[in-house]
Amino acid sequence: MTDQDILQALSEILGDLLNDESIVLKMDTRREDVPDWDSLAYVNFIAMAEMRFGVKFRVSEIESFNNVAAVVAGINAKRGAK
Repeated sequence: MTDQDILQALSEILGDLLNDESIVLKMDTRREDVPDWDSLAYVNFIAMAEMRFGVKFRVSEIESFNNVAAVVAGINAKRGAK
């Protein structure tokens, strides 16, 4: 699975959560760049990403994700560690 595949899946997850299918995440997208992507939506986004990719993040990892690229890298790292 490529970074682009993960990015597409994350866009779909966030679009479903926020009921906005027009959302297209980029690697440099930050939460504040997306209207309504508040802390509760972020927690739900991470939980759904964990389920989708079969990974589990520690709280410290989740708090350290400063943009979508960091989430993608975290997913890659966890999937590679399997």
